[in-house]
Amino acid sequence: MSANILNGKEIAHDIFEEVSLKVSDLNKSGWQPMLLSIKVGENPAVDLYIRNQRMKAEQVGIVFEEKQFTEDISVNVLLAAIASFNVDPKVTGIILQRPVPENIPIKSLQKAIHPLKDVEGMHPASIGNIVYNELELGPCTAMASVELLRRTGNDLKGLEVVVIGHSEIVGKPIAFLLMAEGATVTVCHHMTKDFTVHSKKADAVFVAVGKSNLITGKMLKPGATLIDIGINRITDDNGKSRIVGDSDFESCSKTAGWITPVPGGVGPVTVSCLMRNTVSAANRLKKLYETQFQSPVESGFGEN
Repeated sequence: MSANILNGKEIAHDIFEEVSLKVSDLNKSGWQPMLLSIKVGENPAVDLYIRNQRMKAEQVGIVFEEKQFTEDISVNVLLAAIASFNVDPKVTGIILQRPVPENIPIKSLQKAIHPLKDVEGMHPASIGNIVYNELELGPCTAMASVELLRRTGNDLKGLEVVVIGHSEIVGKPIAFLLMAEGATVTVCHHMTKDFTVHSKKADAVFVAVGKSNLITGKMLKPGATLIDIGINRITDDNGKSRIVGDSDFESCSKTAGWITPVPGGVGPVTVSCLMRNTVSAANRLKKLYETQFQSPVESGFGEN
């Protein structure tokens, strides 16, 4: 039997509808969510991401604004710009487009973004909040991956889960998010002696390594859920290139109960989680301003 496909586009559509309703509610109360994108240097691939983010933001009613900086900008000037965005009441969310030039310390920029506006969930405080089960603003790809597992209908409490890959932005946050849901989590990485021993016992497997065909059907427990987060470009014998994940989809789909396609799985849901985070950040700021001012207009937030 073939696995059920977790269609990321359909799931993202559902999330976008929820976000659109929340944006409408914010607008009625005098608040307009605004997502500000920071790009440093020239990168055509990043431009594609930004266009997609703008399209989806405008689709749900979020204002999207771009700030572009030249590759030779100094770190201090960039940090000063971020500081100004942090105190601008019209900006409710900030996203730092990656990659940035090698001379720019990306962790310093992530730390500079105020946690209340950290819609990527990459500030150390945002990561730390996950440990304390505050799950509103987590890293978007990690949140999208866990959302896909939820959509299988499996109860996450007590679920045996293996996460292959332990990066700061995907693997580790996934593990913390799952533990917050009550799952039993094993994290495998490049120093794990034999991750197949772990993956074959798991009810769900997340893989985010960046190596095509790393996972095959023989490495999975029959009926398990496979969430493939990898993105790899491969070229066949005819010279045609295509995007694949970290798993051999054909063999894995014959063993798994649920599986994500690549592309069309985690990717679309990640963008929808970014928009959901933007609305969550706007609601947090709204509550903060309302405790200090009588209205958004008085605070300067509601002015055009």
